[in-house]
Amino acid sequence: MFDNMHHQWLLLAACFWVILMFMVASKFITLTFKDPDAYSAKQEFLFLTAVPDAGRLPGETHFPEELKPTGKMLVEPLVYAQRLELMRNVCREDALRNLSHTAVSKFVLDRIFVCDKHKILFCQTPKVGNTQWKKVLIVLNGAFPSIEEIPENVVHDHEKNGLPRLSSFSEAEIQKRLKTYFKFFIVRDPFERLISAFKDKFVHNPRFEPWYRHEIAPGIIRKYRRNRTETRGIQFEDFVRYLGDPNHRWLDLQFGDHIIHWVTYVELCAPCEITYSVVGHHETLEDDAPYILREAGIDHLVAYPTIPLGITAYNRTKVEQYFLGISKRDIRRLYARFEGDFKLFGYQKPEFLLN
Repeated sequence: MFDNMHHQWLLLAACFWVILMFMVASKFITLTFKDPDAYSAKQEFLFLTAVPDAGRLPGETHFPEELKPTGKMLVEPLVYAQRLELMRNVCREDALRNLSHTAVSKFVLDRIFVCDKHKILFCQTPKVGNTQWKKVLIVLNGAFPSIEEIPENVVHDHEKNGLPRLSSFSEAEIQKRLKTYFKFFIVRDPFERLISAFKDKFVHNPRFEPWYRHEIAPGIIRKYRRNRTETRGIQFEDFVRYLGDPNHRWLDLQFGDHIIHWVTYVELCAPCEITYSVVGHHETLEDDAPYILREAGIDHLVAYPTIPLGITAYNRTKVEQYFLGISKRDIRRLYARFEGDFKLFGYQKPEFLLN
């Protein structure tokens, strides 16, 4: 009987030993996979696996299909490097030079907001979530302790929000900041942005800016409405004709800085003249915002405001509905003006223009 009890105790001890070793091994495996250094090494290896493709433009890089953007942190560096490379390649295309290049004028410098404390320049591209980025910079500049405490009426009041424009500095100071600061801006599908501008300024007008409906809209209607007996307010078709007119600039001069809500990204930020550090996309802002904060070295100081689920996704149906009934001629003229934006930032030509 003693021998039986001895064998049972040995069996229990052996089972306990096996369980203990299994637990230790599991803990080791878990820690190994969570090792941030291992992640960085894997990330670096992937970044170096870009291979050249003879079918592409000189200097352009082809990224294997498995490394295309997925929204996961592992491939983020590839996505942003690829965006900048595409932009540089399009900037070199002579055929698109008139659509991709612009002078770094006061108009451009007025769009760029400065955070000297953290050496950041942000180029404003309206209708692409810029209000939230302004709030981030306002907090970084120390005007308010947190994003939640910034009154909405202060965000766009440039006398109160503590955001200096790059144009307010001397030429030497401007050049120093352009050469040494972290620089970024955000884009979205060009046609969807125009729809957003039209709705925000001429339909809903949530900030109560009456000059859009009472001054700018009548000016567009007088010149571009085909049916002179039509008495409705401005329609999207009128807006499209205005923007696609090669001679739109005479009206732009009358409208002043209000045109920032619908002029091209090229006209706003001069992406071929200024070497930007990151170009974010509205459609992937859930990934891009944290990435920009990390790259700028400020992710421990401030967070981008919570993004409502699905709000940044491209809405193809909405775009098609807005352009339904507008003549192909007018849409083609509009695309001709914004072609630089489509190509610089990798947006596809709308399918309704391919038929």
